[in-house]
Amino acid sequence: MSFVKQVKSLLYKEILLEWRSKYAFNGILLYVLSTVFVCYLSFRTTPPLVWNALFWIILLFTAINAIAKSFMQESKGKLLYYYTIASPHAIIVSKIIYNIILMVLMAFIALITYSIVFTNEIGDIWLYLLAVLLGSISFSTVFTMISAIASKAGNNGTLMAILSFPVIIPVLMLIIKLSKNAMDGLDQSVSYDEIGVLCIINVIVVVISLILFPYLWRD
Repeated sequence: MSFVKQVKSLLYKEILLEWRSKYAFNGILLYVLSTVFVCYLSFRTTPPLVWNALFWIILLFTAINAIAKSFMQESKGKLLYYYTIASPHAIIVSKIIYNIILMVLMAFIALITYSIVFTNEIGDIWLYLLAVLLGSISFSTVFTMISAIASKAGNNGTLMAILSFPVIIPVLMLIIKLSKNAMDGLDQSVSYDEIGVLCIINVIVVVISLILFPYLWRD
């Protein structure tokens, strides 16, 4: 079976399992909606800077809940079965793509709910949507890679937090800066540096995942 067919089959399997159970999706959706509601009860009104930072904090913890268990929830028997039918590269790529789809969906649901509850003016809505898209992709690639590493260390949640911290903080700072530029309505050319750096980070993380995962897979 070719690499592309392996990725398609594994991706279809992930989507089909989620569609049948819906446990993860419903749990994450409930988390997003309840978090936004609690923030509304706590703050009522927020200035633009706080509105933006609070939104990305919600998305960050949504990503942790949605993506961090990508490999931790897989049993050893299931992983052994995957090893016999697909290459490690196909497995990690399918996980990354699935997590990107899930995270983008959750991010836009969170943005719509958040915008309804906390009304705020966004100067450049298209740039802000791009920031949400890039942020979702960045969270997905980083946490999928870290989840794969942590799963080989006894599913240690503390290890995952330690490994993800130095990677996710610079990404989060770039995303917040990019989205703030969008909220302020600045010219899009001002944000080219942030967009470029985020794209480069995502490419680097994916390449590192493709290099490291086959070695992790053998253990």
